[in-house]
Amino acid sequence: MRRLFGQEQIEAPCTVEIEHSAYSLHAHVEIDGEIGMKPGDEVIVHDAPTDVPFGECLVVRRTVTIIRAGLLKRVSTRLASNFELNQLFEVSFSERTKL
Repeated sequence: MRRLFGQEQIEAPCTVEIEHSAYSLHAHVEIDGEIGMKPGDEVIVHDAPTDVPFGECLVVRRTVTIIRAGLLKRVSTRLASNFELNQLFEVSFSERTKL
């Protein structure tokens, strides 16, 4: 049953990098160790900073909880991602009229 529905939890240390500047606005989480993420897995960062002043980059060490997806969630996530990826390819080229 557990493989079908998942819910295995793994705790791991991680590095969180958040930058808020004129050049970049991003947040990256790098998990320590050889923990392979798979479709449908969830990651919860504990005590992550949420506010970085403009012009600064913040790098902190935190802990994450990884909740492994079961077989059903993994398959449904794979199917949904294929449909969402195909939506990116729906591009239309239409002739514009000159004003």
